[in-house]
Amino acid sequence: MVNPFKDPVFVTRPLLPPMHSVHKRLQQIWESKWLTNIGAQHQELEEQLGKYLQARHLALFNNGTLALLIGLKALGLTGEAITTPFTFPATVQALDWAWLRPVFCDIDPDTLNIDVQKIEGLITTETTAILGVHVFGSPCPAETIDALAAAYGLKVIYDGAHAFQSRYQGRPISAFGDMTMFSFHATKLFNTVEGGALVVKDGSLLPTINMLKNFGIAGSEEVVLSGINAKMNEVQAGIGLEVLKMVAGEREKRKEIKKTYIKNLAAVPGIRFINDDISDENSFQYLVIAIDQELFGWSRDAVHEELKNYNVFTRKYFYPLCSNFPWYRSLPSTAPELLPVANQLAEQVLSLPFYGGLGVAGAQTICEILRRLCRTTIGSNIL
Repeated sequence: MVNPFKDPVFVTRPLLPPMHSVHKRLQQIWESKWLTNIGAQHQELEEQLGKYLQARHLALFNNGTLALLIGLKALGLTGEAITTPFTFPATVQALDWAWLRPVFCDIDPDTLNIDVQKIEGLITTETTAILGVHVFGSPCPAETIDALAAAYGLKVIYDGAHAFQSRYQGRPISAFGDMTMFSFHATKLFNTVEGGALVVKDGSLLPTINMLKNFGIAGSEEVVLSGINAKMNEVQAGIGLEVLKMVAGEREKRKEIKKTYIKNLAAVPGIRFINDDISDENSFQYLVIAIDQELFGWSRDAVHEELKNYNVFTRKYFYPLCSNFPWYRSLPSTAPELLPVANQLAEQVLSLPFYGGLGVAGAQTICEILRRLCRTTIGSNIL
């Protein structure tokens, strides 16, 4: 018998800096009397993140969704963009708001990223971009995508919301494509409460991007673009500067927790880790498994519900598929027979609790619960 957790255990928990350091930042902001519009905290965070992520051309935003939307607008794209149905709604919604038609491509069964073998067959005269997502922080095969895009004259945008500090073939993830968006939402490894960033390859785009996020204003008496308000404020930036100091320590804790999950669940029939990488090139954003009902004995949905009885709250991430949203169903690319892998895995994937405060002991308890749930292992030495 495994006792339920005393307090609710969620998929993640925000990384919160000590209150005294937050107060110090707030004191600086109060003394400056500068709350927004690219103040000292904003400038410092932009500089530090650029160094941290090895990104020369980085712009901060009040959230990742607007960063992605403005990036699309800055590229001047029209027509269609090939993307994945297996992502958070914001990815595809940014295409909607940029007046781009999504064309959904099926996903790789191992990584859950866009299937690069199927992209070329979807390219038409209307295609202007590929929008890839580094799902759960696992890098897309960026070199292949970039080469394909170059052959057809397409732009490449990567949604790196889960990929803070991820690397691909030894290089920072934002070194690929034309631009990469990062999310700094409270659920992310690095957070600014709400926030995001856009890293661009072509530095000449930065002035346009910075104007677009500030109403298109070029000077005190000049508005040159139809922009929007997407600026990160000083409080967000100040908190982010303190959170950034904690990221390295949090990553080490998560690495040990991930090792614990893998050690305790690797032999359980019907459980497969989506990303079992524990190298320093991993983002350590989420801990995700896929559950095969036939082998495990329980469906993903049944496990999701049963864990609530132990005060463990997992997430069916990503479910439902974006391609199954009502406003996309009329698109030819949303036909289920064209997206068999995505539709299957959307019914199997489960995000487990994964944050430093969970501790190795907490992860071990969750593993024990899952092992006991597995009908095919009852009475075996796994218990």
